[in-house]
Amino acid sequence: MTAFTLIDGSGGLRAVPLAEAPALAKPRHPLTSRVAYAAAHVVPKPFADNTPGEPAEIDWDATLAFRHHVWSWGLGVADAMDTAQRNMGLDAPATRELISRSAAEAASVGADLVVGVNTDHVGDESISLEAVIDAYKEQLHHAEDSGAGVVLMASRHLARAARNADDYCRVYREVLAAAGGPVVLHWLGTAFDPALAGYFGSDDTDAAAATLLQVIEHNRDKVQGVKMSLLDADAEISVRERLPESARMFTGDDFHYVGLIEGDERGHSDALLGAFAALAPNASAAIQALDRGDAAGYRDILGPTEALSQQVFAAPTYYYKTGVAFLSWLNGHQPAFQMVGGLHAARSLPHLSRIVELANASGALERPELAAARWHSLLTLNGVDVASAVTVTETEAPSDVEVLA
Repeated sequence: MTAFTLIDGSGGLRAVPLAEAPALAKPRHPLTSRVAYAAAHVVPKPFADNTPGEPAEIDWDATLAFRHHVWSWGLGVADAMDTAQRNMGLDAPATRELISRSAAEAASVGADLVVGVNTDHVGDESISLEAVIDAYKEQLHHAEDSGAGVVLMASRHLARAARNADDYCRVYREVLAAAGGPVVLHWLGTAFDPALAGYFGSDDTDAAAATLLQVIEHNRDKVQGVKMSLLDADAEISVRERLPESARMFTGDDFHYVGLIEGDERGHSDALLGAFAALAPNASAAIQALDRGDAAGYRDILGPTEALSQQVFAAPTYYYKTGVAFLSWLNGHQPAFQMVGGLHAARSLPHLSRIVELANASGALERPELAAARWHSLLTLNGVDVASAVTVTETEAPSDVEVLA
């Protein structure tokens, strides 16, 4: 097989040549110039009831093997985060088991793992601030008892209960006081979760950032950094430049990560990205280049992947998990294109087709022939005559970075 058949929004077909998989090497030593985590997804059993509202039935072999894949490239794993379908299908018992199992796997190989701590095991939509604090602490203790590092996620319950910035400061102060060590805070924007509007006490980014910085300043010994997921590079840089030296900025900006991670004379961001779950080899190779002082090599490797990530995270952004799982399937890391809660149906064929095209162009396909076979099987299942596509050269293919929903 030498070409991918692609489909557009009107059903038109064309074929583009398969690009060779890039010759990327796993690191021989730990990565040093940047700290990088890939926020990993979960793989359900393909024969399970993967429909909306049903409990998650996880394929633990495939799910944990994917984490070992990420670790093998020298990246850390951020588990039980949004990418793992928190608040979008991953129920509380599955979340607890995921944290316990991933922590045990990380310990078995001495790998780096952080996990999401939230309040989402509480069924009531609206609870008091005291109940928010207790809920956070319950998950915090489970994560720490499992041996994992902690990412203190943004809580929908806190967003509903807090009346002002002081309420956020109080909740974070009490939860951080209970932490056994420094944690990473997470500021998740409304593109990822509309229920988090007004987080940190304001819809104004500057005002909310001031509250975040106050939380960090008043709890320096318990905050190792913050992950910002606003898809706003200027806002991230503004906060980054005001962080105390003890705190890292972990970019969660899947649209602009190349420049944010490279940085400039004013500083750089580390990374905690859902995009890196789909791009572990590329991300690792790029950071290896930075370790060698080769900024141009870094840009050559990682730069082309940003257009792919922008497509995966296109609005509605919270469906990006579908693209991450899709690429995992194309690359042979799971047996079926299935997701908890039926989320594999959240993106259209033309959207997935554009992911295929950009992954092919950016070197994100680890096994191009397998990816082509799997993609064509999905097209055939949906009634597309793969053989009827007209082959076009790379120069004839669209050069824009159109985002297809």
